Amino acid sequence: MSALLEKSDLINTPIECFYFHSNKDSLPVKPHWHYYMEILYVINGVAQIDLDNASYVLHSGGMILLHPKTVHAISSNHDFPLYMVGIKLDISHMHLTTDYAPKLRSIFRFAEKKQLHIVFNANETSKINASEIFQRCIQEYRMKHYCYDMIIHSELYKLLIGIVRCWQDKGFVIGHEIYAEDEKYDIYNITEYIDANIHSNLRVTDIAAKCQMSYSHFAKKFLHVYHESCKSYIEKIRIHKTKDYLMFTDFDITYISLELGFSDSSHMIKSFKGATGLTPGEYRKRAISNHN
Repeated sequence: MSALLEKSDLINTPIECFYFHSNKDSLPVKPHWHYYMEILYVINGVAQIDLDNASYVLHSGGMILLHPKTVHAISSNHDFPLYMVGIKLDISHMHLTTDYAPKLRSIFRFAEKKQLHIVFNANETSKINASEIFQRCIQEYRMKHYCYDMIIHSELYKLLIGIVRCWQDKGFVIGHEIYAEDEKYDIYNITEYIDANIHSNLRVTDIAAKCQMSYSHFAKKFLHVYHESCKSYIEKIRIHKTKDYLMFTDFDITYISLELGFSDSSHMIKSFKGATGLTPGEYRKRAISNHN
């Protein structure tokens, strides 16, 4: 199983948007799995998606939802070229919800347990404007202009909620069992907690307790899933968010360091230069010049 794992950079790219064209990209895509959720949409052609224990054929306008850790392979089921668009996402980073609705990661985890349908035909995808959503996400992902991540998230909320509504049309009910999932953390969604509390003095022992694990077991499991220590992960998240502050705001170094949980500005400068080879000031100048 581990040999099929496709490693993902969940820190720097919690969302990936991509096109796939069989004239340029090799087929078949061999069996693999990852910690991302993946959603594929067929623009043209016919795709065959082979899962752990099932096979699905998608025609133009068809879409499939692949839950995290699902082993899957992709091939073309027709002589014509296959043209698809896809999005991989860590649903734990989709935080926005209303007072009355449970978290999306709780809904989709429950949907996976109940084995709700994962294939959506052209009529269903048209109803939720899937094609336009995918195109918009790809465009923003490539340009990476100001607040591009917010626009991608807003489009993904439309897509994911549209999927939930498709399920509801066929009798799915959001009940108390799903709400009970909201405050549960495990090794696969603990990044949501880290991201939400990055400004505070995060301690690995406290994070382990959220997962109801001992420190040693948590540290070993975290390393296995994310390929680095939890402490290193937290530091990288802070560096990643520092880059956004430097590129898209004019806040000074002291403000940014306090906002992102560094002990002080000296700590931030040292950590940032160690990770990027540039001081925050140098990085900001370079980012501004690249966007002009």
